[in-house]
Amino acid sequence: MDIFDKTSLNAMPAPVQDFRGTDGSLLSALKTLLFFTIMMITLPIGLYFASKAYVFEASMGFSSNDSYFYAAIVAVVAVHVVLALFVYVAWNEGSRQSREGKQD
Repeated sequence: MDIFDKTSLNAMPAPVQDFRGTDGSLLSALKTLLFFTIMMITLPIGLYFASKAYVFEASMGFSSNDSYFYAAIVAVVAVHVVLALFVYVAWNEGSRQSREGKQD
């Protein structure tokens, strides 16, 4: 059987660093998430109907069946743009918080 040193058994472990951040950073992250959630819902739907009615049918004279197809493409592109912007903002927000944490 191994013999353990009593001082090593009674030693307190080092405090764990808190990575949760402050309430301000949490609120900022929630605001960002809420903003992009609203954009993800409203922008593609709005662009779909607006581009179908005003761009493809009224301006370009496409048939109703063709305008459905092209308006769906516009909506899918809008989803990808919103997702890319969210990733960009989240990446920059995380790197900004890590820089501020190193300065403390």
